[in-house]
Amino acid sequence: MKKKKHSGRSEIPLDKARVLEALAENPQSTKRDIAHVLGVKGNARIHLKKILKELESEGALKRGPHRTFEKPGTLPDIAVLEITGQDADGELLARPQRWESGAQPPKIIVLPGRDDDRGGVMGAGERILARLSETRDGYEAKIIKRLGASAHKVLGVYREGERGGRVVPVDRKTRNEFIIDPRDRGGAKPNELVLCEPLTGRATGILRAKVIERLGNMDDPKSISLIAIHAHGIPTEFPREVLDEAERAKPADPGGRTDLRKFPLITIDPEDARDHDDAVWAGPDEDPGNKGGHVVIVAIADVAHYVTPGSALDREAFKRGNSVYFPDRVVPMLPERLSAGLCSLMENEDRPCLAVRMIFDQHGNKKRHEFLRAIMRSAASLTYRQAQDAFDGKVSSPLAQNVLKPLWNAYLALAQARDKRDPLNLDLPERRIKIGVDGKIESIAYRERLESMRLIEEMMIMANVCAAESLEKARTPLIYRIHEAPSKEKLFSFSDYLRTIGMNFAKGQVIKPGVFNRVLAQAKDGPNTEVMNDIVLRTQMQAIYSPENKGHFGLHLSHYAHFTSPIRRYADLIVHRALIRGLRLGDSGLGDKEMNRLGEISDHISVTERRAMAAERDSTDRYVAAYMEDRIGATFTARVTGVTRFGLFVRIPDSGAEGLIPARSLGFEYFRHDERKHALIGERSGTTYKMGDNLTVRLMEAAPLTGGLRFEIAEANAAPKRSSGNKPRFNLRKTRKHR
Repeated sequence: MKKKKHSGRSEIPLDKARVLEALAENPQSTKRDIAHVLGVKGNARIHLKKILKELESEGALKRGPHRTFEKPGTLPDIAVLEITGQDADGELLARPQRWESGAQPPKIIVLPGRDDDRGGVMGAGERILARLSETRDGYEAKIIKRLGASAHKVLGVYREGERGGRVVPVDRKTRNEFIIDPRDRGGAKPNELVLCEPLTGRATGILRAKVIERLGNMDDPKSISLIAIHAHGIPTEFPREVLDEAERAKPADPGGRTDLRKFPLITIDPEDARDHDDAVWAGPDEDPGNKGGHVVIVAIADVAHYVTPGSALDREAFKRGNSVYFPDRVVPMLPERLSAGLCSLMENEDRPCLAVRMIFDQHGNKKRHEFLRAIMRSAASLTYRQAQDAFDGKVSSPLAQNVLKPLWNAYLALAQARDKRDPLNLDLPERRIKIGVDGKIESIAYRERLESMRLIEEMMIMANVCAAESLEKARTPLIYRIHEAPSKEKLFSFSDYLRTIGMNFAKGQVIKPGVFNRVLAQAKDGPNTEVMNDIVLRTQMQAIYSPENKGHFGLHLSHYAHFTSPIRRYADLIVHRALIRGLRLGDSGLGDKEMNRLGEISDHISVTERRAMAAERDSTDRYVAAYMEDRIGATFTARVTGVTRFGLFVRIPDSGAEGLIPARSLGFEYFRHDERKHALIGERSGTTYKMGDNLTVRLMEAAPLTGGLRFEIAEANAAPKRSSGNKPRFNLRKTRKHR
């Protein structure tokens, strides 16, 4: 965050007023930032530190994220608000959904939008995602998205006991149970998953609630993903008009399209893929001026042909933002008639597509490309394993020789260019939960990482680059996929940690992905290999969508957009429409109204993407907890993956099961949290538990309802070490973050 230069002179005495003034002009600043703004140097930094501590103890400042300071009662730039009513002038008033301060929340006026954006009059209790700007009297909120009715509902399991009915919430952060009066049961039966509405008043000191919806029995294995779906507000049912529109869709007419059916394009996907939205083909370039070069065609389902701007299908796809994938089901962005039917590039079926033809030299450098609106026919639908076996020479067939071998040769060239580009090379294995025919978990293991996956990944990356470059050349607005470089605060924290394990990281160097790759390579095969991948990942910023190009740090690319998955991502559909308009490829291109809303669309789909990721993660946690439930009491070797003031997060390597060892179970002394070292240190003994330690742990509790696992250390001093050196400064602020 760029800081403003303070107008005051360095010789003005440093006092609380100057510090507060500097912070008002530069919100969410660190101590280092404030010192820079005020020109504080040398011993004066000690005085600044004392002032900050006094202001914090007086309540004039509070600690924010990443070691920053902020004024109490301030709000972020974007927040979820709840409408509370209207003032005397008819202005809509709102309050933040999350408000941790004990003071009254600031006044928030919701600015009126266009009628088609507002979707009608909003009432008390409705939630909105809004962009906030501070005013003299409070805040003004500009609506990004309407979120529907108040989130003040509780998802839980209905139980019955001697005192009557109760609901146990599924959210592990909600510790209160709710009493359900007989008249408020709504027909709920024991062990049913229910949605409740809290009621005013209390009964025997416990909150009361009313059942408003019954969702199914908890003994049904599918209830695990159902919990995540309802907890995160993911829409599952398509409106009738959307289904009707999908049913009326007809196969595309090949007329006016480039015919790619003579090219044996193939799809290569995971064995459990629900749809096929990309196909590939490669061959040698016959141009004598490009000796040893390659031609690659990436064909993507032409979803824009079926989902046109402003249609019922389009409105629902925008609302959902993306498909959401669970171990036992998928919640698609589009109805099955399209997602698994007319849009899916099925083997031996004619399908409309938007394709990019790319020319590479023998070293994998892209020379040129062109986009085509075409018709194609998939020659084969392969799994990654089938393709890998062919690449490894384990399969001999005309397809392997004539189609897969040229693909492999093209990939080897592209891999050269990729390695030269040096993108961030994190080893992040993906867990696969296999569900049996009875709906129960058969196994949990990491997916095998195959080179065939990298082949498809690299070809899709290059197609995405081509989309961004072509739209920029055509001067057509688009939605970029951006990933900014790590913040200064994250880099300082990363450097501090590396010093604790004897590795150097110069803070002032130009940060490129290769810098992190060298750190990962240095740690490889050592005791910090696994933990280093986690630390590097947490140092990165989160990738988002934006109409403003800021490049993609992780891929080390300056122009990048999502083009390759329009069946499951709305961002890709927008890019397809932009290409159709900008390159004059026919009908159903990007409309003027959409072009004016690209900022709003980007904000919205960034939110729905985070929602999907959270739901998928929660579902996986609950499945893992269910899988581990009959292993309570067993011991495991686990690695410390996170350290907080309240305990250690540990992960079991084989299954990826992750849980908490509470700090209170570590011993009969107080353990301080050293944020810089990512460690808990015993105040009396100096016993240290740090990130990356291997511990023998015993599983004490597994809660499928919440997805929580609780461990304790099974043997004394399995990995802890005595701390040495100077006594560290401690910060008890919580540090565990989920990306």
